[in-house]
Order: sequence, then C-alpha cells, then structure tokens
Amino acid sequence: MAPATRDLQLTVVTGEEDRLLGAYDDGDSDNLRRIQVGVSGMTCAACSNSVESALRSLDGVVSASVALLQNKADISFNSSLLKDEDIINAIEDAGFEAEILPYQTSTRSNPRRTLIGQFTIGGMTCVACVNSVEGILRNLPGVKRAVVALATSLGEVEYDPSFTSKEDIVCAIEDAGFVASFVQSNEQDKLLLGISGVASETDVQLLNDILCNLKGVRQFSIDQTTQDLEIHFDPEVLGSRILVDAIESDSSGKLKLFVKNPYARMASKDLEESLNVFRLFTASFILSVPLLFMRVVCPRIPLLYSLLLRRCGPFQMGDWLKLVLVSVVQFIIGKRFYVAAGRALRNGSTNMDVLIALGTSASYFYSIYALLYGAITGFWSPRYFETSAMLITFVLLGKYLESLAKGKTSDAIRKLVELAPATATLLIEDTGGKVVGEREIDALLIEPGDLLKVLPGTKVPADGSVVWGSSYVNEGMVTGESAPVLKEINSPVIGAQMSKAPIQKFADFIASIFVPSVITLAFLTLLGWYVAGVLGAYPKEWLPENGNYFLFSLMFAISVVVIACPCALGLATPTAIMVATGVGAKNGVLIKGGDALERAQKIKYVIFDKTGTLTQGKATVTTAKVFSGMDRGDFLTLVASAESSSEHPLGKAILEYARHFHFFEDLSDTKNGHNNNKSFEWLLELTDFCALPGHGVQCFIDGKKILVGNRKLMAENGITVEEHVEKFVVDVEENAETGILVAYDDDLIGVMGIADPLKREAAVVIEGLKKMGIIPVMVTGDNWRTAQAVAKEVGITDVKAEVTPAGKADVVRSLQKGGSLVAMVGDGINDSPALAAADVGMAIGAGTDIAIEAADYVLMRSSLEDVITAIDLSRKTLQRIRVNYVFAMAYNIVAIPVAAGLLFPSLKVKLPPWVAGACMALSSVSVVCSSLLLRRYRKPRLTTLLEITVED
Repeated sequence: MAPATRDLQLTVVTGEEDRLLGAYDDGDSDNLRRIQVGVSGMTCAACSNSVESALRSLDGVVSASVALLQNKADISFNSSLLKDEDIINAIEDAGFEAEILPYQTSTRSNPRRTLIGQFTIGGMTCVACVNSVEGILRNLPGVKRAVVALATSLGEVEYDPSFTSKEDIVCAIEDAGFVASFVQSNEQDKLLLGISGVASETDVQLLNDILCNLKGVRQFSIDQTTQDLEIHFDPEVLGSRILVDAIESDSSGKLKLFVKNPYARMASKDLEESLNVFRLFTASFILSVPLLFMRVVCPRIPLLYSLLLRRCGPFQMGDWLKLVLVSVVQFIIGKRFYVAAGRALRNGSTNMDVLIALGTSASYFYSIYALLYGAITGFWSPRYFETSAMLITFVLLGKYLESLAKGKTSDAIRKLVELAPATATLLIEDTGGKVVGEREIDALLIEPGDLLKVLPGTKVPADGSVVWGSSYVNEGMVTGESAPVLKEINSPVIGAQMSKAPIQKFADFIASIFVPSVITLAFLTLLGWYVAGVLGAYPKEWLPENGNYFLFSLMFAISVVVIACPCALGLATPTAIMVATGVGAKNGVLIKGGDALERAQKIKYVIFDKTGTLTQGKATVTTAKVFSGMDRGDFLTLVASAESSSEHPLGKAILEYARHFHFFEDLSDTKNGHNNNKSFEWLLELTDFCALPGHGVQCFIDGKKILVGNRKLMAENGITVEEHVEKFVVDVEENAETGILVAYDDDLIGVMGIADPLKREAAVVIEGLKKMGIIPVMVTGDNWRTAQAVAKEVGITDVKAEVTPAGKADVVRSLQKGGSLVAMVGDGINDSPALAAADVGMAIGAGTDIAIEAADYVLMRSSLEDVITAIDLSRKTLQRIRVNYVFAMAYNIVAIPVAAGLLFPSLKVKLPPWVAGACMALSSVSVVCSSLLLRRYRKPRLTTLLEITVED
C-alpha cells in the first residue's frame, strides 16, 4: 500500500495578471469585478487562510488571494451576485478589519510604468566619461535613474517607455561620441538565440525569409561567425516560444534554436576591444622605435647620422622621416584620443583623453613650427617629434594592460550569469482546453498563461497558481517555517554591478575638477618658467642647445599635462570592487553592489532567521514515546500506517523511521524515490484517510479512528492531553523539536519528536562573529521555548521570538537607532522586509527570488560560514581601495610638481614629456595590479579565527 503521488499543474502568472480568470472570461466577463481590500489584524498564515476561506465560501467569488505581508486581499467576483459590501462583511465576520483600496483593473497587456534596460557602452576611459554619460542619460525625458559602471562598460537605465525608447537611449549615448548597444530589459522584447543547421548562404536566406514573414518581428541580425541570432519583437503580438517554434517549424526542422544568455556577447566584445588596443599599441611601438633610435643611437654612429643630416629640399632626411612616422602615430593611431576628447568637450566635460590630445598636440605642432621656422630663417630649434609618438605608445600600453586586468576581474561574474538554465514541462492543450500532450522547454521560454506540470520532488520552475492536482510543497524557504504547505487548486506556488560604493563619490568629485585644474597648472607652469627666464631669474645655460625660453617652458608644461592621471583615481574603487565581486562569487558569495560591499565592513549586529538559516530545514524523527500499554513496534506500525497515504514530508520522516526500526534497512532507495510494494507490506490497511493542513492527518484502522498531529487536532477531537504528556511535549519543544501527538480510538497513546537539525557550522560561525566584534541576534516566528533552545545551542543570547515578518523589520530598525549598521541573514519571503530594511541583507542561496531580490549579498552555497567570508572580504576590499587611493593620490601629488620642474633648480631633475607619459600609463596599471592582488584572497579559517589549537 504505497502512498499515492499526485502531480501539480500550474499556470504561470506575472504582475497583477490573473490567468485563472481565463475560463471565466468566456462566460460572464461583463459582470466580472476585481477589487483589492486592505485587511488589518492578520498575524500569521493561519489568519490569511481564514480570510481566503471566508471569501471563497461566498457565492459568486471567482478567485480570492490574500497577501499576508502586504495586508491585502485581491478578489475577483460576479458583480451580479455580490456587492463590495458583502466582501467587507465576510472579512469582518471572520474577525478582521477591512477597507476597499483604490484599484484599477489590469488588462491583458499589463503595461509597465517604467522599464529597466541594460546597455553596453564602449569608449569610456575614465570616471569623467562615466559622469558625462550618466549626465546625458539623466537629462533624457522619462528617465528615472541611470547608473554607469566603468569596470564592466555597462549602463542601467530606468525609464518610462511612453517618453523615451531604448533606441533613444542608444542614440543619446552615441551622439555623445560613445558606442552603445542594447543588452536586455524587463520588457522581454529581445531574444538572443544560438543557431545550429546554418551551413550555407541558402540556409541564411531561408532564415531571413522566415523572419521577414513573421508578424511581430521588428528587426533581427544574424552573425554567421558565432552562429548567433538576435531578434527584437513586439511582445504584444509574438511570444518568445512561439517565435522559436515558428522558425523551427517553417524550416522543416532544419534549423534548431536554443536560448543564449544576453551577456554571452560581452566577453567577446571585451576581448575584441583588448585585441584592438593591442594592435594599435603594436603599430605605435613599431613606428616609435625608429624615432627613439634616431634620437639616442644614431648620433653615436657617424655614417647613419650623416645620412639623417643630409638635406632633401627644405628639411633634413631625418626630419622628413620623423614627420612621416609621427604623423601616422599622431593622427591615425592616435585618432581615438582626438575623437574621445572632442566628444567630452562637446558635452561640456573633460577627461583623460583631453590631456593626452592636448599634450601630444602641443609637442607635435611645436615641432612642426620649429621645423618651418628653421627652414625659413635658418635658425634650427630642437624638435620633439618622438615625444608625442612615445606618449601615445605608452598610453596605449597602459590601456592594453588595463583592459586585460579589467577583463580578469569580471570573469567569475560572467561565468556565474552564463550558467545553463533549468527546464520545465509544458502541457499542450487543444482548442477546447483539453491536455493532449507535453513537452520539455527551456525555462527562459516560459510565458504568462502557460500550463506547466510539476512532478513530485522536482523544482517549481516559475511563480504561478495551481490549476489541477494537489501535493505538499516544501516552502520552508518561503514561509520561513519547516512545515511543508499543501498546494491545491488556486494555491499560489513559488519557483523562483551597477551600484557605486559611497567612497567612489570622492573619486567622482576629484575627477570632475581634475582636468581643468591640471590644464590651469600647466598654463601657470609655462607662464612661470617663461616669465622667470625673460626676467633673468635663471641662467641661459639651463636652456637646451639652440633652445629658447618658450621651448624650455613648454616642455615643463607638456610634462605636467601628460603626467597627471585621473584614470588612476577613477580605477581605484571600481577595479577593486570588481575583483572582490569575482573573488566573492568564486567563494560562493554573490555581491550585488559596491555600496553593500562598503557597508558590510562596518556591521555591528548580524540578525539570523532560524528555520532554513540556522537550521537545515529537514525533518527527522528524534524520539518516540508511548504512553499506553502498546508495544513500541506496534505503536510505530500504527503511526506509520496512518502516514503512509500522506505526501507530507513529516509523514514520510515518520514512515522511514518506523521502517528502519522494524527492518534496519538502508533508506537510500526510498530517498531516491525507488519505493516498492514489498517494503510496505508490513503496514496496516486503512480507510477514510484525510489530510488536515495545519493540524495533521486522520484515518480509520480496524474501524478505529487514529489522529496524528498537533495540540489543535487533539483539542478539536476532544482528546485530553494529560499533564505528564504535556510536560513531555514541552520538553521536546525546549529541545528545539516539534511534538507530534498520536491518538487511537479516542485515547492519546504516544508522542513523537521531530527535529529540524542545526547546521553543523552554526555554533562555530556564531562564535567566530563574536571574535570579530559582531553581536549575533536570532529573530524567528517560532514559540519562545523552541527559539530559546536553538539560540542556547548555537550560543546566541539576544533572541526575539514569535515575531511577525513586519516585526522582523522593526527589530532591524530598533538596532539601527543608535547608528549601528545591521545585517540580516534570511531565506524566505517573510524575511524580505527585514532584508530590505537592514543595512546589509544576506540571502541564503537556496531561498526564494523575493528574498534574493531584497538582499545585497547572496550566499550561493547556503553555508553560514559565508557570512564571515562576506564580512571579511568587505574589510579586505576597503583596505585595498584605501591603498589604491594612496597610490593614485600620492602619485599625482609627487609627480605633478616634479614634472613642473620643482626639483630642476636644485637637483637639475626634469622629466621629458615621453618619460612623463610612461609614468602616467604605469600609474593606472599599478592601481589595477594593486586591485588584482585581491585575487589572492583566501577565506578565513574558522580554527584560526577562533584561535583554536588543533592537537595531533
């Protein structure tokens, strides 16, 4: 007599759209009314269930759902049978207060107020570029928020599509002189597909014809090299799965498509950019070496030097050669700097490219002037053609090394987002709504209104509502409690680097004033040295051979321009954060933003949820006590027989415990779902089995009623719980276990204790946090006895029990009042208010999408040790950022005065412009390399943290 297993079938819903109304719409849709009602007085899931039951009992109610956290009910009903007042009265009769909320009926199109789109932005070189792009985006009509990340070359824009389209955003970025492309948005109107079956131009033409004839396709592009197909479509006309099915069908199966992550192209684009910079550097280096050779080596080789001095027209051979080589470097290879500088100035901002263009142009055009002046007057001043060429060469070298380093910082993140998606079983219906088949689809192709089949033991692939079948779903990660929840028809089921660190604002401010300040300093340097020379403040012997005061002063000014480096300041924070994010992902900690990373290092309190966070969320029988004369084996047989038809995990735990007691069997086959009839032959026959959600089960064995459940079930059936039994149950609860009472033939015959074991690392992690100077707190909705027992076992002294979800957020706010930073570690929907209220929210990776969305950190491995890793990594990262700022600031503070000639009068030390350019390039590389040292991070060993000496 094996327990029956029934499948769940669910309909996917999104937003406010209720697809369960579809069947009703074909009938009395004109009388259908939908309202939202505020409900006050609900404190737990039982309250929300009472409200739902009261509403669904009304004749004319089509659907009713109650959201406990929002204190709100959503009701659809036939207005010809019910009035709004009837709904209010039903809720108030159930013991709660109610009022109708302002509500607008949703339409099938379900329009969004705002969209969030992500865009790749190429051509940004420093923080000034980021500030410029952000300013442009924020000035667009309808844009609510715009954040641009230099390290990932990504921009995230929240905008109102009725005012601004994604095409407008791309155009605005490109009009500013940058390269932009749309990645994705929550509108789901873009699909990136991989293609197999395209082997010739004929296949490409076939695909082109299919797409051109598909209604709803706006535009598409086919990349034959990567076998990628990018399609933009109208989601109101065409669904993503219909689109894929249509292409495969119209090609007679020749073309096969699969969904690709939209970020898959970003790695190749970054690699392409790195290769492009490397090609430019190589070309510049090849052309610059002869220039350096002619200036340094040739004067020591008489034969070569005489050839370079030979006249050819108005100029010497060496000058002609230098002019040609440098012009190629200056205007062909160095074109990118002029373009970037031009767009910055056009937008009223300045950046590193302005300094590079200004410094190289000053050197180049002065050399041209000196060359022409010498040809006309016969007085030849020194020319510095090689200066501009070497400047560009060293800058490109720095850019290439920087791109390589930045690419390495984000590798771990990209690997994380490109993980293969899950699949779902889609039920296929005919025109009459009858299920005629099923197919497995990519979870990324699930659409609102889909009917999905969920087998026992499999994951729910999307948020939705059950339309057929019933089963227990373990929602410990949702409800916050270990007791699984029965899911029947109309039940809801749950499947389911852009922020800046505050310290970065300092760099943004410095960058905004840095370039104008440097240009001003360069002009003052030029003016100061020139005026001082004219007034005779320094001897003429300081001047270069055949030089003059202006040339002497100009070289100092150019050195000031090119040695100043705002890039180092701009890269100090984002590169460290990107490396830390990658390192965190590698260690199982997903960090959502730089602001959270910075806050985590100052945490004083860490609040833990109990179920599923401190505990494993797995039910196991720990004790069985018989209070009658019945044999222990007979007692277990009786209880196991009653639970044999239950799909409840607690019932399965009892069944496994009893079978192991009788046969000492290895339970691995059962856990893997390979139950066989023989293993249940020892169970007793039962009749009239009934599962009572929230209470237990009841059935009849040998004509006698058996009850297995909690105190409420016993009380409702008039079963007396004697004092010594109650004392035993209390002892069980004080040991952090759940007491299950068993009654047979109207007599209580025994009690079973079922525990949710603590995670092995819980106590050690709590002690480790204390060693780090952090105060642990436990907050739970469980009773005080269980909560205190768990807290005592793990070493937590500050306990808050019987707390509602909203109350958890209040606990967070109470701890924040003294200015302390508070972290919340949770996993379920009931933790999301506290996760959002906390300064740093940490979601267990096995939790729900809602909890993960509300959190700043996601602990992917669901290990509490990662709480310590997250805090420790935050502290190490902020230390590295401070070191980076010391590098960047100290470099500019020391380098600029030296470049301006401050040491020349006393030590005769001056930096030629090309040396200054090399220093500038290396300063950026040094900051990036400093950030890359974080890749050597190793998570703290708890034995070291606790100062435990392990003896052999």
